[in-house]
Amino acid sequence: MRILGIDPGSVATGFGVVDSEAGKLIHVVHGTLRPAPRSSTAERLCYLHQAISKVVRDHAPDAAVVEQVFVSASARSALVLGQARGVALAAVGADGRAVVEYSASRIKLAVTGNGRADKAQVQNMVRRLLELERAPARDAADALAAAICHASTGRIGALNQTVRLPARRSALRVRRSL
Repeated sequence: MRILGIDPGSVATGFGVVDSEAGKLIHVVHGTLRPAPRSSTAERLCYLHQAISKVVRDHAPDAAVVEQVFVSASARSALVLGQARGVALAAVGADGRAVVEYSASRIKLAVTGNGRADKAQVQNMVRRLLELERAPARDAADALAAAICHASTGRIGALNQTVRLPARRSALRVRRSL
């Protein structure tokens, strides 16, 4: 299975592609997409859409993983991150690829064994797991970590994630009706 991981951001968006074959992880490609620093929000988002679409076309992943939004101290930062995530989801979805979302802590837990691992720990474990000569840049490492998380969780994890949502919703309905 070929998996594309995306770590969205308006300044830098990391991407990474891994193949998971018989339990073995194989590094395909990774990088960081950086829109022009002085470009408008619309220009940045357009650039990200085009660049992510090209990665999808060039590497034909079976699935893509995008990190879920985290609650930020700054509403503006959360909004900008949400826009970048939306572009990533649209670029992948437009090509008809499956998209899975995991929380940052779940990704870190899958890769390092610690849901609160720092960026350096994630970079180091990604380098070791994929047998890279050097650690990838932070955003690319986070994207590769997302892909590795999905490879380790696989389709069963995605199904469990989908199954849990209705159960939580029904639990919320029961509580509201009490």
